[in-house]
Amino acid sequence: MAVNPDFQGRVYPPSGPYAVSAADIAAFARAVGSADPVHTDPQAARAAGYPDVIAPPTMAVRYAQQCDRAYVADPEAGIDYSRVVHGEQSFVHHRPITAGDELTGTVTVRSIKTAGGHSMITLVTGLADAAGAQVATCTSTIVVRGGGQ
Repeated sequence: MAVNPDFQGRVYPPSGPYAVSAADIAAFARAVGSADPVHTDPQAARAAGYPDVIAPPTMAVRYAQQCDRAYVADPEAGIDYSRVVHGEQSFVHHRPITAGDELTGTVTVRSIKTAGGHSMITLVTGLADAAGAQVATCTSTIVVRGGGQ
């Protein structure tokens, strides 16, 4: 099955909530090599003006990809995950992701383009906190390689 171009513009229902813990933030910070104490030390984070430890900016991808699964796993979308390559990723942070957050994400299929037999799909995932305030907007482009369908 080929990627279904009719999914362009589709908005999926919110998914989550995804709990953000201090331990998860510390583990992610270690994984990306960040030694900034605002990621691991609540006192350092509070001294910097945050209510608790904050996530490294790229940690938003952890929650965005969980939300993006709604599209990728939708059988009518025509995504063969064995042929997916992550193309690019960008973030707009409206505020830092903080320990104690409960994030919910909404995925929009911004565009579906075909070139050279491959499909390039841009997904925009808005992450919001429990009060509904936007925390981050994550934009991801995935490539579904052609030829195996």
